[in-house]
Amino acid sequence: MDNNSQGSGGFKGGLGGLFGGGAPEYSNTELAGVPLTGMSPLSPYLNVDPRYLIQDTDEFILPTGANKTRGRFELAFFTIGGSCMTGASLGALNGLRMGLKETRDMAWSKPRNVQILNMVTRQGASWANSLGSVALLYSAFGVAIEKARGAEDDINTVAAGTLTGMLFKSSGGLKSAARGGLVGLAVSGAYALYSNWEHLTGSSSPSSTRLY
Repeated sequence: MDNNSQGSGGFKGGLGGLFGGGAPEYSNTELAGVPLTGMSPLSPYLNVDPRYLIQDTDEFILPTGANKTRGRFELAFFTIGGSCMTGASLGALNGLRMGLKETRDMAWSKPRNVQILNMVTRQGASWANSLGSVALLYSAFGVAIEKARGAEDDINTVAAGTLTGMLFKSSGGLKSAARGGLVGLAVSGAYALYSNWEHLTGSSSPSSTRLY
């Protein structure tokens, strides 16, 4: 075995010396003392610096110069559609309650079913129209105020909510419009306070998603 090993080693050394490219062989002890100065911790599989693969913040695929948060115009469609669906659902439940209450003295028959169904559809459409109109006014005021001020903050939210309440109740007179404005101010102010709860208390926010 020793003769074979020495023979093969001599053969490799002879070939290396013959072609002028013999690679020197070092032991692990000799390599352990070699400093690795000037070398970055590269991955042997990707050949890239692993430090560039660590992402401390969320990344978004957005056009150049675009914001990472959606503006009021983008959220307007979601707000209006969601309000209409919510109003239709709540109105249908209210219509079912009213229909059962008004027809409780009637026996279960086709006229009673038709009357209950009419009440459900009427209340669902009415509530969907009301909440949809409020969402439309709020979104329109929010977009207009944002464009006029050139900024997006809670002032736009409170102002849009107040103007929405005033305009929605303006048909009932000045006092009704004032009451509507106070209601809109209270609701939008409560939402702004809820959205900034993290900054006010210094603790984790109850909701990390803002819907202006």
